[in-house]
Amino acid sequence: MLSFLSAAAAAAGGHAPVNPWVGLAYLVAGVLFILALRGLSHPTTSRAGNRYGMIGMLIAVVTTLVTHDLASLPEIVVAIAIGGAIGFVIARRIKMTDMPQLVAAFHSLVGLAAVLVGWAAYLNPEGFGITGADGLINPVSRVELGLGIAIGAITFSGSVIAFLKLAGKMSGAPIMLPGRHVINLGTLLAIIALTAYFTQDQSLWVIGAITLAAFVIGFLLIIPIGGADMPVVVSMLNSYSGWAAAAMGFTLGNTAMIITGALVGSSGAILSYIMCKAMNRSFISVIAGGFGAVAEAGGEAHEQRPWKQGSADDAAFMLKQAESVIIIPGYGMAVAQAQHALREMGDLLKHQGVSVKYAIHPVAGRMPGHMNVLLAEANVPYDEVFELEDINSEFAQCDVAFIIGANDVVNPAAKTDKASPIYGMPVFDVDKAKQVFFIKRSMGGVGYAGVDNDVFYMDQTMMLLADAKKMVEEINKALDA
Repeated sequence: MLSFLSAAAAAAGGHAPVNPWVGLAYLVAGVLFILALRGLSHPTTSRAGNRYGMIGMLIAVVTTLVTHDLASLPEIVVAIAIGGAIGFVIARRIKMTDMPQLVAAFHSLVGLAAVLVGWAAYLNPEGFGITGADGLINPVSRVELGLGIAIGAITFSGSVIAFLKLAGKMSGAPIMLPGRHVINLGTLLAIIALTAYFTQDQSLWVIGAITLAAFVIGFLLIIPIGGADMPVVVSMLNSYSGWAAAAMGFTLGNTAMIITGALVGSSGAILSYIMCKAMNRSFISVIAGGFGAVAEAGGEAHEQRPWKQGSADDAAFMLKQAESVIIIPGYGMAVAQAQHALREMGDLLKHQGVSVKYAIHPVAGRMPGHMNVLLAEANVPYDEVFELEDINSEFAQCDVAFIIGANDVVNPAAKTDKASPIYGMPVFDVDKAKQVFFIKRSMGGVGYAGVDNDVFYMDQTMMLLADAKKMVEEINKALDA
């Protein structure tokens, strides 16, 4: 979304006097963006929120295009059409399981757009209206360029690493570099020092060094982060992309970019803070990077301990006898595309008088709200979906905890094992339920954080080893028999 506006604003040039009607159009766009964020805060209003955002961005882009003396309007329109067509095709074909890495990829494009706009302004400052009487770039504009390029480069390289981890093309385990904090701090200080020096010397090597150092620190910040914390990474990178766009908005003198970037940056930062609080993580450690690995003990092979295996018929029989069932979905449900079968199971149980609730963890899946999106897609009633803090106390009175594709979010090690990479993260108290059904493909795998789970071996746990969708469909057949 920000990339289109960046490109249009870059083509438009810099600080021309603002027409009152242009300011009004940007104000309307800004209000629509605020309404979009408000709408996206709840599933029932999310569709309207998306529409507000689309209309706001259309107003902002069209206003920029028609009110500036563009070098080549047809070329800009063709570029937008090509980008829009690519985005449309990707959106139509993308699977919900691939949505987290798609979001990370889009963040990387916003960061790259900020870097390219910054370099375009540096190479052609007269065209952007950021030069002084001496023909050199204004000192304030140099600071804006340095910050915009640095934040954009960090967003780009960090998002690329996040994409690789989320797509499974790179290990989700933390990659710990010796002395990483010293390296990160030194690189950050170098970027600040170079940006300050850039105000005195606008040589090519200075801006080149800022760009290179920012690319490097973006890489260094994300590789130490473990898989269990990737939803926070996605939120954090979203915030970075917004601040990068806002910085470029100041350079370009484009009010819409400043408003949009500030909204995206601040909302992403707030969401990151909320998620960190929900996960008992330090917000400062998130910004510093490497917060996903408190120890290097994770990822070891699971112990050979006794466990019980059940069938779909066993599960269906016990579910029919239950009075209350709490369903905990996770990324495995997304991979198997089992949300529709799961909703059917819930409907069958409710028809037989069983109370059914869905429990959502803040980091279930691999991006914020991943499970909420999947359940909404399957038309699960919103009033049956509860956050961790609202439902965790009910497991002690629950007859069945039905875990489908989740692992780390129900792992008691987060409460007891200080050496665990997920230690301190709030988890569901499924161990207090009278009966636990745990669907996973095999006993050989561990969660995304790479640690074994004591829930597998509890006396009240019955493992249902199969593809999640296939297993739930078989349970539905038994329930309907």
